[in-house]
Amino acid sequence: MDARLDFFGNALGAKVLKHINSAGRAASDSGLPHATQELVKIRASQINGCGFCTDMHTKDAAHAGETAQRLHLVAAWREATVFTEAERAALELAEQGTRIADAAGGVTHEAWADATRHYDEDQLVALISLIAVINTYNRINVINQQPAGDYRPGQFG
Repeated sequence: MDARLDFFGNALGAKVLKHINSAGRAASDSGLPHATQELVKIRASQINGCGFCTDMHTKDAAHAGETAQRLHLVAAWREATVFTEAERAALELAEQGTRIADAAGGVTHEAWADATRHYDEDQLVALISLIAVINTYNRINVINQQPAGDYRPGQFG
């Protein structure tokens, strides 16, 4: 399977990705725990059917020490006992923020209130930003049919 075009190698694509990466880096450098960041990216990528990002973020999380058990259970996080209450709040926010079109009201007040119990304002900004950035990447890769499976941890810096 080949991508529809070489988005990563295209000059305009590279310019767009530079700005998306800058936004992602700003959010990643926040006080939001790294494990939470990866879980959110994985869950949004699963929902969006982005194999490329799911592959990337599960490998990056494993490389950073995340357990196989937790990685296998991200898609079923509601029934899993291996996630903290804070991680569960972030996963709920990620799901609702990713499925905006599926819910006429967007993110519920309950999901937001739960997130505010676990994260400070900067962490909430980072969480919202990461959800937006991963959804952007998911859409680029899904539209372009970017193949999954060959990613190596740290491949993009």
